[in-house]
Amino acid sequence: MKQRESRPRLIQALIDAFSLPDLRQKLIFTLLMLVVFRFVAHVPLPGVDLTALHDLFDKNQLMGMLDMFSGGAMRNFSVAALGVYPYITASIIMQLLVPVIPALRSMSEEGEAGRHRVNQITHWITVPLAGLQGYAQLALLRSQGIVAGSDALSTVAIIVSMVAGTVFCVWLGELITERGIGNGVSIIIFGGIMAGLPQTLGRGFIAKDNFLGLLIFFIIAMALIVLIVIFTEGHRRIPVQYAKTAFRGARMYRQSGSTHIPLRVNMAGMIPLIFAMSLMIFPATVASYFANPAGQDPNFANWIQNWFSPNATLPGGLLYWGLYFLLVVGFAFFYTMVIFEQMNLAQSLQRQGGFIPGVRPGKPTTDYLDKVIKRITWGGALFLAFVAIMPFLAREITNIAVLTLSSTGILIVVGVALDTMKQIEAQLTMRRYEGFLR
Repeated sequence: MKQRESRPRLIQALIDAFSLPDLRQKLIFTLLMLVVFRFVAHVPLPGVDLTALHDLFDKNQLMGMLDMFSGGAMRNFSVAALGVYPYITASIIMQLLVPVIPALRSMSEEGEAGRHRVNQITHWITVPLAGLQGYAQLALLRSQGIVAGSDALSTVAIIVSMVAGTVFCVWLGELITERGIGNGVSIIIFGGIMAGLPQTLGRGFIAKDNFLGLLIFFIIAMALIVLIVIFTEGHRRIPVQYAKTAFRGARMYRQSGSTHIPLRVNMAGMIPLIFAMSLMIFPATVASYFANPAGQDPNFANWIQNWFSPNATLPGGLLYWGLYFLLVVGFAFFYTMVIFEQMNLAQSLQRQGGFIPGVRPGKPTTDYLDKVIKRITWGGALFLAFVAIMPFLAREITNIAVLTLSSTGILIVVGVALDTMKQIEAQLTMRRYEGFLR
């Protein structure tokens, strides 16, 4: 007993988790599914010049972002090159369409059956999106001379293989959600990011001559992780009281209870970063097709490419990262308002007999909640914008260019880790084991 109490709480919780047969089975199943995904991520499609492909990824930030969501499979141009990105795109589209289209809104309010139908539509949208993204990716690689062959049969075969790889990855993610631990799709992305961590750390040895800068870089990375944890877990508690009526025989009793609504400071998650990054790198990506090669006189496309590049030196870097900061703030407010409107908290409280002390039900409750969510979203939006420009700040402070501090990647890793820890904590709490989040 003394040995148990002397162990760190995190280690003891993991030991307790593996000591339970059903929970141990869930953890092992999740690890096996990640192994299967990493195996599929290394099954390449034919006719690819891998050396030229890796050079393209080092120069193109858009490809790097897509490679992150594919779990590193795009860098090898494997059958899982698209990863779960088409499914994420389809999910975002459905989230934006549900409050706009009345049929989808009523469908989402039908309980579990309605959510299942919305999820089914999301899966159907994933297939054509995967086909379009696969063709666009294939056309881009062929224009760079990376993929050989342009006949119709090879094109169809490659696109069908990529769509099948996406569907397979989504299926693996849903298996993890159903039989494993954590959100499966997020776990797939998490596994790909962590698989590239050794290569990222290996780049640090290139900058070993700048030991002080390297030390500051890792201190900034650790501080950023702590900041992400604080804001990811931060929320505002809105007190709620319920008035219930209970009947016992022929008598009626009035009962009351109190609880709270946790409004998250960062309700939008990483979605604003994805939207803003996609917009910021689009001009440079288009301009790269019209820019003059190195050694020739630069044209307007070269100017656009230089100024809208994350690696641009000052003052071009200030333009890119300044616009990026503002776009993240704007998208954070936009996406939070869309998600918050779908929750329809005021109507749900009124239907369940709940009310906020000092606030009348109905429209006053709606106005009060809107005012609160807008105020706390300022904190979440500025936090996301600060995280977004952290790669630029880290590079300017440490003068290290070989290492890249991926803000979106760190957000995903920290978010998935916290979510998985909470699920393990819930499993242990049900069995009266001591968790590691207390």
